[in-house]
Amino acid sequence: MTRVIAVTLAIVLTTGSASPLAYLKLGALVNGRVVDATWRNQPIGYFISEAPGNGVSAADLRGAVQRAAATWSSVKSANVSFAFRGMTSAPAEDADGMTVFGFLHKPNLDRVLGATSFVIDTVTGEIVEADIFFNTRFAFSVAANGQQNRVDLESVALHELGHLLGLGHSAIGETERTSSGSRVLGSGAVMFPIALSPGTIGDRVLQPDDIAGISDIYPAGSATETGGILGRVTKNGVGVLGAHVVAFNPETGVVIGNFTLTPQGEFVIAQLPPGPYILRVEPLDDGDLDSFFSEAVDLDFRVTYAPRMVAAPRGGSSPSIEIQVKSR
Repeated sequence: MTRVIAVTLAIVLTTGSASPLAYLKLGALVNGRVVDATWRNQPIGYFISEAPGNGVSAADLRGAVQRAAATWSSVKSANVSFAFRGMTSAPAEDADGMTVFGFLHKPNLDRVLGATSFVIDTVTGEIVEADIFFNTRFAFSVAANGQQNRVDLESVALHELGHLLGLGHSAIGETERTSSGSRVLGSGAVMFPIALSPGTIGDRVLQPDDIAGISDIYPAGSATETGGILGRVTKNGVGVLGAHVVAFNPETGVVIGNFTLTPQGEFVIAQLPPGPYILRVEPLDDGDLDSFFSEAVDLDFRVTYAPRMVAAPRGGSSPSIEIQVKSR
């Protein structure tokens, strides 16, 4: 038996501010427990809809998707592969047994560049079908160096393919308000939910947080080359749900994070390059909370650093560390 996951995983134009945060994974409830929603059979076969886009053709979309798929497949620490199955007249929105990527006109979604929907087997947690649409309300480009005032199609495809593989949003990025809205100052992850400005192509390249996330879901071999950090975030002796914990390596500049995902405030940051890390805990109080959690989380605490640096050992995890936060 299968069911459609009724969620919208989308990349949007910049209209607000956000602070540095990190990736989440999609999950399915199987026999009373949550498991990662993943593709069990690879390569992942997909079709391209024949409908044209705004300023680009279906053939342009095929090329952009193939390049984006190759980028995810090139992650050495993950087992990911795709296969183009052909062109189709089917739209990229029906539960028809086909995984289809294509253009749709969604004028009411005035911020959404693209979105991914799923059909998931509720017995196994396996993703059996997914569709990705790209909104023709926006003008796209496939120019090698980008095109002024047009959104880079390959960047959007790379983001949406991350969703298709099972990754949720990252919020490792920063924006600022401008007279015309706002713009991204820096994006530390392709899975950041707000797109870079039209004309830019910076999101064609995966960042450490993206690589850690996909390697966690589809690990290649044993995890002997990476390490992990685990711990607990508490406030007044009680666990904090939904706190964001960022690990920063001052020697390499690598930034990877995760969230506390249990009522006990427990977190695990996996797939870290071995080395020392500074840990920073922050609330999701200035980002789009709905992009990360559907339930209520604790936002009433101050940004806090761990009392000491923590080493991620090669092939293992650090001793558990408790980070105590205080109410504002």
